[in-house]
Amino acid sequence: MATELYDLTVVPFTRGLRALSALLDKAVAHAATQGVDPETYLALRVIDDMNPLIKQVQTACDSPKLCIARLSGIAAPVNDDSEATIAELQTRIADTLGYIASVPREAIDGQEAREVTLTFPGGEMKFLGQPYVTGFAIPNFYFHVTTAYILLRGAGVPVGKRDYMGERV
Repeated sequence: MATELYDLTVVPFTRGLRALSALLDKAVAHAATQGVDPETYLALRVIDDMNPLIKQVQTACDSPKLCIARLSGIAAPVNDDSEATIAELQTRIADTLGYIASVPREAIDGQEAREVTLTFPGGEMKFLGQPYVTGFAIPNFYFHVTTAYILLRGAGVPVGKRDYMGERV
């Protein structure tokens, strides 16, 4: 029986992106109660050599859309990373959710052996579909969602594990 890659990808990506969107909503609400500009959260970093919150959200969107595109062969939308506000990040999340929802299950399921090559400065990584999903795409996605959660929690936004986990899809 083939692994249902759709269930291993689209379902958790959807849940995680919706949770990320809700975290940003809580950040905006918290900023309002504190009398601060919510956009100041976008520059938050765990440490100087890590990307700020804005890039964590952008990358948390890129990981699912590129995973789904690589598995399905259906081109993903291209983003220029020009977002400068939480509202613009929310649009990016919504657009990402729209794209991954538009890809039919049949285009993803059965792609366990599809060759996936990631090209980075200085090299490339080659995978087959299932190991790519379980060993790279999913962990990468959760790294960026978790980092966004930690940044907001560290800034005093009242979020907890249930916020991070999000609603079941």
